[in-house]
Amino acid sequence: MTVELLTREGCHMCATARRDLTRLCDELGVEFTEVDVDRAAADGRPEIRADFGDRLPVVLLDGDEHSYWEVDEPRLRADLGRRG
Repeated sequence: MTVELLTREGCHMCATARRDLTRLCDELGVEFTEVDVDRAAADGRPEIRADFGDRLPVVLLDGDEHSYWEVDEPRLRADLGRRG
């Protein structure tokens, strides 16, 4: 499973989500990547900002929206626990 955090520079909720996701993923031994939607749009991926830019931060699990505005820790724990 891949875990991706969509963020935007200067977003305080994104900083909180990054901290929470870092703690959780470190505990579970899972890596995540972070994508700044504005940078991604400038680099030729405008759809990512168009799709998710109004609900940041967003956690994607295997490319699908898992949660937004905060890390849904109980649900993410359960879903990551199912990974095989």
